[in-house]
Amino acid sequence: MADPSTYRPAPGTIPDAPGVYRFHDAEGRIIYVGKAKSLRSRLANYFADLSGLHPRTRRMVTTATGVRWTVVGTEVEALQLEYSWIKEYDPRFNVRYRDDKSYPVLAVTLHEEYPRLHVYRGPRRKGVRYFGPYAHAWAIRETLDMLLRVFPARTCSSGVFKRHGQIGRPCLLGYIGKCAAPCVGRVDADEHRAIVDDFCDFLSGRTDTLMRKLDREMKQASAELEFERAARLRDDLEALRRAMEKQAVVLGDGTDADVIAFAQDELAAAVQVFHIRGGRVRGQRGWVIDLEAETGLGELTGRFLSQFYGEQAALADQADAGGTPVPREVLVPELPEDAPALGQWLGELRGSRVDLRVPQRGDKRTLMETVERNAKEAFTQYKLRRAGDLTARSAALQELQEALALDTAPLRIECVDVSHVQGSDVVASLVVFEDGVARKSEYRRFSVREGAEGGDVGSIDEVVRRRFARYLKETGPDATESEVDAPNVAASHGTGADQAEPAAAGEPADGGTAPGIDPETGKPRKFAYPPNLLVIDGGAPQANAAADALTELGITDVAVIGLAKRLEEVWLPAEPDPVILARTSEALYLLQRVRDEAHRFAINYHRQKRSKRLSRSVLDSVPGLGEARKTALLKHFGSVRKLKQAEIEDIMAVPGFGRRTAETVCAALATEAGAGRGDTSTEGENQ
Repeated sequence: MADPSTYRPAPGTIPDAPGVYRFHDAEGRIIYVGKAKSLRSRLANYFADLSGLHPRTRRMVTTATGVRWTVVGTEVEALQLEYSWIKEYDPRFNVRYRDDKSYPVLAVTLHEEYPRLHVYRGPRRKGVRYFGPYAHAWAIRETLDMLLRVFPARTCSSGVFKRHGQIGRPCLLGYIGKCAAPCVGRVDADEHRAIVDDFCDFLSGRTDTLMRKLDREMKQASAELEFERAARLRDDLEALRRAMEKQAVVLGDGTDADVIAFAQDELAAAVQVFHIRGGRVRGQRGWVIDLEAETGLGELTGRFLSQFYGEQAALADQADAGGTPVPREVLVPELPEDAPALGQWLGELRGSRVDLRVPQRGDKRTLMETVERNAKEAFTQYKLRRAGDLTARSAALQELQEALALDTAPLRIECVDVSHVQGSDVVASLVVFEDGVARKSEYRRFSVREGAEGGDVGSIDEVVRRRFARYLKETGPDATESEVDAPNVAASHGTGADQAEPAAAGEPADGGTAPGIDPETGKPRKFAYPPNLLVIDGGAPQANAAADALTELGITDVAVIGLAKRLEEVWLPAEPDPVILARTSEALYLLQRVRDEAHRFAINYHRQKRSKRLSRSVLDSVPGLGEARKTALLKHFGSVRKLKQAEIEDIMAVPGFGRRTAETVCAALATEAGAGRGDTSTEGENQ
């Protein structure tokens, strides 16, 4: 535990100007990023008496070993830089609202020739328009099912769409009038896109124009004695009215606003956001976060606005589907101290003025009270559900320290698991838990090479050697970028685009960087941090193999254990008897969660690798045939079976194929067909 007084900058060296500051640990990893109107005043708060600091703040300043800062010109620039660095470095002590992508949205694939409507979760894509978010996926499907009567657009996947086009018969939705059946040519691309455009207009809030149009067409059809068409239009109008009733009218003036409210105590806070578009509630979402200090309502509001709308702007840029992520009004329970700068920044994101204010009376104040009640209810449920989590994690780490006779609690745990089927497609996973919580950005996966011949023990030996050899290279004094770009190791999650960090006041005078930190990007290298505890999925042989590999590499400060599945015994290297943890102990629960997560991650990678091997085509073995020409062949003939029946002249009709290439393809297919008739063996798999 570091003493903050050992790295406290002299007060006179800290500028009295706006800027962004960063606390880092002994390895140079950024653990906290903050902004300040005055760097001198803000940083002085962190170096007060430790007994008077918030527990989370006390833990942060005692974990850190240094602080740096960057001076900027305005508070708006500080907001932008703080958001960029929080997203770039993912500091462990910063509050992150991480679950935005988990909310379901209604996606419209406008980039396709025949756009598709479907429920979607995940990152935004260009050319796709999104509506929502919705609290539940069933709410989207219910609304969509109702609107398909009026807007019969395509909802099927590309495979289903193509298959029905080939058989010349629409699906069930086409027969019951909930799809215009563009797959069989009932409408052309322009007519189908017009249906989709009307659908998007309706969900965007332009409902009155469409309702008047349908009402006018209904009356016209009735006047022309087309009673069946008039009845259908009448039913369409009723379906639209029912869909609109599901979106409660809360403001009658067509207000475009986000209403934000909080419920908090000293340790955590809940936030709720209602999205009001055209006077109606179009979406709702909420988060519960741990607070890093005693945070006032105004400060909490400011931090939420900068992160939330920064993320929304990034998602909008990814989607590139028009519209703006920031409404005309943002209604909050209390204005932050830097409200003018925030309002200016939000206006830049929107492209026009944004009104950031606290509602005082009328319908908007009533709506704010409703959102506050939702936040309080969510906070109450969270505390009931998570009351024991922090205590349980702390107890688990303490129990592990005592049961395994460790010097300190294992704050960073790594687990290795090997997966294969009868020795084929051997892979391994490495998962990371920090403070008892999975840190998925640190997960790694390995394609096992030489160790596969030695079974699980040989595979464990290889993976441990590769992981810690990389650690030694990346933390050595002469580590270079070329040394860390080793093959056959893939990250499970990206950590953001590389970004050069501006020169900052408080940097080392010699310009050096801490071991394990990339001098170009300032980001930690992939294997720069060793675990306190290395868990191996297996028994004594696997644990001994891992310990021997570490000993040969000269690493003595990493504890190793094996967790056997049969009786959940904990094996220590070179010990004849296992350690038995109580079945109800928090320590065993934590080890099981770590082991199961490593097993899940390894199985997923193994299945992906095996599927790729089994799905190889016979065309892969044809010399001189690249991906583009293989795709052209399959697109032209539809399948390998039909291609085998083709003559040389038929293949020559495909663009890019001459006689010599066509003869080569025919010869390869004929050889494969003869081998297939002579081979009657089958491949079995036991998992």
